[in-house]
Amino acid sequence: MNKKTPYDIVKKRYITEKSTMLSSLKDKESNPSLRRFTLPKYVFLVDTKANKIEIARAVEEIYAHLNVKVVAVNTINVKGKARRVRGRLGTTSSYKKAIVTLEKDDVLESV
Repeated sequence: MNKKTPYDIVKKRYITEKSTMLSSLKDKESNPSLRRFTLPKYVFLVDTKANKIEIARAVEEIYAHLNVKVVAVNTINVKGKARRVRGRLGTTSSYKKAIVTLEKDDVLESV
């Protein structure tokens, strides 16, 4: 049986406007509802067959030099969208996103 490396499980960090907003919520102090978000959250694209335990271990191993500790992992399976190319139906690729919550004061360096 093949052992997966952390980079087989976590493909890349998913940086969008929405995911950037999610990771910066821990610094917001503008109103009481935002102040309760004290833990940083980051979004990653992961292998579709990876489970939450594998994702947590992989993130901790990849960012071992920053000494991060994963508190929680939430996953979302995103189905591919239907597309028509040259008159034929097809779909875009499906993927899996993982929202990883880190301990307070843990920060991943930004790109």
